[in-house]
Amino acid sequence: MSAPISNVRPDPDTALVDIVDYVLNHRLESDLALETARNCLIDTLGCGLEALSYPACTKLMGPVVPGTIVPNGAKVPGTSFQLDPVQAAFNIGAMIRWLDFNDTWLAAEWGHPSDNLGGILATADWLSRTAIANGKKPLVMKDVLIGMIKAHEIQGCIALENSFNKVGLDHVLLVKLASTAVVGQLLGLTRDELINAVSQAFVDGHALRTYRHAPNTGSRKSWAAGDATSRAVRLALIAKTGEMGYPSVLTAKTWGFYDVLFKGQPFSFQRPYGSYVMENVLFKISFPAEFHAQTAAEAAMTLHEQLRASGKRIEDIAKITIRTHEAAIRIIDKKGPLNNPADRDHCIQYMIAVPLIFGRLTAADYEDGIARDPRIDALRAKMRCVEDPRFTKDYHDPDKRSIANALTIEFADGSKFDEVVVEYPIGHKRRRAEGIPLLVEKFRTNLARRFPAKQQQAILDVSLDQARLEAMPVNEYVDLYVI
Repeated sequence: MSAPISNVRPDPDTALVDIVDYVLNHRLESDLALETARNCLIDTLGCGLEALSYPACTKLMGPVVPGTIVPNGAKVPGTSFQLDPVQAAFNIGAMIRWLDFNDTWLAAEWGHPSDNLGGILATADWLSRTAIANGKKPLVMKDVLIGMIKAHEIQGCIALENSFNKVGLDHVLLVKLASTAVVGQLLGLTRDELINAVSQAFVDGHALRTYRHAPNTGSRKSWAAGDATSRAVRLALIAKTGEMGYPSVLTAKTWGFYDVLFKGQPFSFQRPYGSYVMENVLFKISFPAEFHAQTAAEAAMTLHEQLRASGKRIEDIAKITIRTHEAAIRIIDKKGPLNNPADRDHCIQYMIAVPLIFGRLTAADYEDGIARDPRIDALRAKMRCVEDPRFTKDYHDPDKRSIANALTIEFADGSKFDEVVVEYPIGHKRRRAEGIPLLVEKFRTNLARRFPAKQQQAILDVSLDQARLEAMPVNEYVDLYVI
């Protein structure tokens, strides 16, 4: 006979405890992390404002029941919605991720740590409005920035060594986890309650990557993070009631996360939690495109200018070789028909063809009107991806974290252009001095899509002033974005 399973409740798994103790106790002393978080904040909100131009996004927004207004509820930037924090988190999370233009983290697992802003900002705004209504002090924007840094760190540090995509799980699992921990701290959960909340995030149902891959690529990838960060708010609120948790949710034999969903392997960690991820996060500045293709799009823009200068035509191209890294081949190397914008912004060939032809790559270029241009698919058919082992190695090197692509164009007459190599995209830490002015300009452009000049300036005045922003009550800052 087999031995009976012990029913003695174990101590919480170490991975849960480490997350909770980091969120509750770690003192952030990095000015670089706070400054980067401010830039991340404005870039992320700007991405959301641009998404509000797309009905496919806005049709999902608003309250669950039309017409519902929540007293002291969280407001959704760029709109007139005032919602409960769970639904507000979904709204904010969906809009900031819709166009695939917010920040990125690349490692064994990929993801977009600023997706956590949905839950963090919604909860902080709701708590602040509720506090004021009760004669108490609101949270300030420094609390939001610190929450962003910690959520980035949790998501990013776990992603460094642990591939969820290889077991078919989507990276928004990490958004739900990080948001739960940080939102729980904002809600004032005790240490035990926060451990319970984080355990609930692991035991919860998890998204498959089905919607990111052929033949099912679709628009859920644009609202999946909103769903995850809103679910985190819900779980944190449940834990605040005193609802129990599941201490060995990861390590329990047969029924734990590791055995059920991670092939029995425990998580590996490269470094302790600190502020590394925010300091090294990748900004998407030039192109709303899956990040593994950012440098390819930069190279294509250079080659577009060479084509114009040489007098050669797109039709003269016989072959394009894409020297790239393994992750790009696994995720965005696509042949055959592309069925929708979500399909196109995850195809490296499409993201090279458009800038080669038009000298640009914007969110509108993924829509059907542009995609019908026959030159795009004709050019895609002439492209071939080849892995460069050095590019793959440097992609994983914690001191480099490059995302390299190199393009070579060969023509029907036998001539060819010299290979164009871009190893670090404009949004990389190594190019911060070059990139941040462009990031601010991107924010200005996105503000102008939604607000009159006076309101734009009021937002800019505080958003570009680190000390003033950190000290500003959360509700006052969010009110600047209300329509």
